Amino acid sequence: MTPDIPVARPLVGEEEVAAVARVLRSGMLAQGSDVTEFESRFTEYCGARHAIGVNSGTAALHAALLAAGVGPGDTVVVPAFTFFATASSVSMCGATPLFADVDPRTFNIDPESVRDLLRPDTRAVIGVHLFGQPFDVGAVREVCDDRGLVLIEDAAQAHGAEYQGKRAGSLADLACFSFYPTKNMTTGEGGMITTDDDALAERVRLLINHGQSRKYLHSAIGYNYRMTNIAAAIGLVQLDRLRGFNERRIHNARYLDRHLAGTGLITPYVAPGVRHVYHQYVVRLPAGYPLARDAFMSTLAERGIGTAVHYPIPVNRQPVYQSISESAPCPVSNDLAASVVSLPVHPSVTDEELAYICDAVQGLRGA
Repeated sequence: MTPDIPVARPLVGEEEVAAVARVLRSGMLAQGSDVTEFESRFTEYCGARHAIGVNSGTAALHAALLAAGVGPGDTVVVPAFTFFATASSVSMCGATPLFADVDPRTFNIDPESVRDLLRPDTRAVIGVHLFGQPFDVGAVREVCDDRGLVLIEDAAQAHGAEYQGKRAGSLADLACFSFYPTKNMTTGEGGMITTDDDALAERVRLLINHGQSRKYLHSAIGYNYRMTNIAAAIGLVQLDRLRGFNERRIHNARYLDRHLAGTGLITPYVAPGVRHVYHQYVVRLPAGYPLARDAFMSTLAERGIGTAVHYPIPVNRQPVYQSISESAPCPVSNDLAASVVSLPVHPSVTDEELAYICDAVQGLRGA
């Protein structure tokens, strides 16, 4: 019988169900005490001074940028190889994203590409901890400090990841998380902003709640980006489970590393001094690999193995951004978009399924 091994799967259980039921019975469905507790627990987990819950990772990025003062006439440097929201959140502020290329080994933003893009109107840099591996925060921080720029972590895929012994969420001026269902932990939908800056935290809280400085007194144009108690109740359970989830992802990734050696695939590189938490396990099909990517994926699909491409089009080549002439051509991002494939690595993948995946891939060598 052919197995069914999806490339991603939310992992929720009866404890999450019970937490939601408790909130539903309480009648306090919107923002409330569960959100406050979740924010406090997440602050402790990341090692930051403040955590502010919101209703999506995109909302987190938008609110963080606005709190940092990004607006019309500004530019913000972002990686070209990332999910669309990293750049669209900049556009939502009326600012313009400038696209940096990425490192060919880590797939993360290239500090030298960042430096080459900086302009007098550049206000901030967003570095993405792509697929669960922190970007080179120290090098990018140095670039930002030289020019007085705000540094923002897009940590949507990096819950529990570490750089030089510090957790994602405590590495920059602001950090933004997503709790989408297939992330390393979920709240169904949701997000979080972390910061050590009291003024930035206060500004974020204003912006996500209709700009209210107190009830019915609006001192800014804000948004309804608040997290619900329902989402926070799920998040509290998931945060307790996150360590186990990440340990299993790392176990699965190391198994794949060992057993895909010699298959011709380029397996993930892990930079020194980081803890990669493998939101995705992304391999590259090099030139000369016996199968084209579509054939590789369809052959595995026939055997019940899910795959995906994260991401098939660099953001700078998306139709809405192709007119931004200031952006670099980003050859590494273009090459990655044409050659990467994600394999199952989520916590519910068993050792038996890992062996099945590796056997299937090994069988493609002679294709």
